[in-house]
Amino acid sequence: MSSYSEGVEGGCEGAASDREPLAVIKIGGSILTGTQAYRRAAAFVRNRLLAAPEERFVVVVSAQKGATDDLEEAARKIVASPRKHALDLLWSTGELRSVALLALHLQALDVHAVGVNIHQTGLIAPHNGATGAGGVRFDAKRLGELLGECAVAVVPGFLATDAAQAVVSLGRGGSDLTAVLLAAGLRANRCELIKDVPGYFTTDPHRDRSALPVPFLTFEHALALADNGCDLVQRAALEAAARWDLPLVVRSLNEKATVSRIAGTIPGSTWTDSVADLAVAP
Repeated sequence: MSSYSEGVEGGCEGAASDREPLAVIKIGGSILTGTQAYRRAAAFVRNRLLAAPEERFVVVVSAQKGATDDLEEAARKIVASPRKHALDLLWSTGELRSVALLALHLQALDVHAVGVNIHQTGLIAPHNGATGAGGVRFDAKRLGELLGECAVAVVPGFLATDAAQAVVSLGRGGSDLTAVLLAAGLRANRCELIKDVPGYFTTDPHRDRSALPVPFLTFEHALALADNGCDLVQRAALEAAARWDLPLVVRSLNEKATVSRIAGTIPGSTWTDSVADLAVAP
């Protein structure tokens, strides 16, 4: 199996081109609502692997729905203004729990998957705490080695480490940024952000049944929506994707549902995100 470990620390230069195709898939916390949800997410990844056995997958996961808020509430019951390092460390337990649970569910489906901890991910936040599009560095070495050993690496979103190896959060919604940074750094074939709705809509589909899907958006359009309160994709993640001209697909677990593509120009990327019917999650 080829190596993915040739990325360069300090930037998002990727691994060599003579290796298996790679997809980065981010599964949001709004989807991970309990045991059945983790099982369905694992089946989705397994089916994608069956549809494209030559492909490797980095699966970025968020904490289970509500976990981050619950952990912050617990911290504030102890001290009104918890220090950032302590709160980040507490928050990290939610993402690591998701990593372990999804890795175990994949194991139950006979998928060769490895759960990755925060220090193995290779995302490094700067001393000044900037965690935007240009703030976080990526060292692909360890994650690349793991991808050379297994088909699926399950990675905690939302988190990086600083120069002192302390855990640092990347802002609310930061799992989107994690996925973008890893996809750019590893030169992934696809970067998919899986949400609880099938892509962007003209209005919030949870509140407005007449909302219409928006199949293609430019980065400029998506950033304008973010400025107007549409936080479906984290703004820092959109900025990072625009900086590296990394096309994004926003979708649900249902492969047959509508999707939205975000890129520099419409109609978007030159690659296809289509997969076989086998990859439809149950």
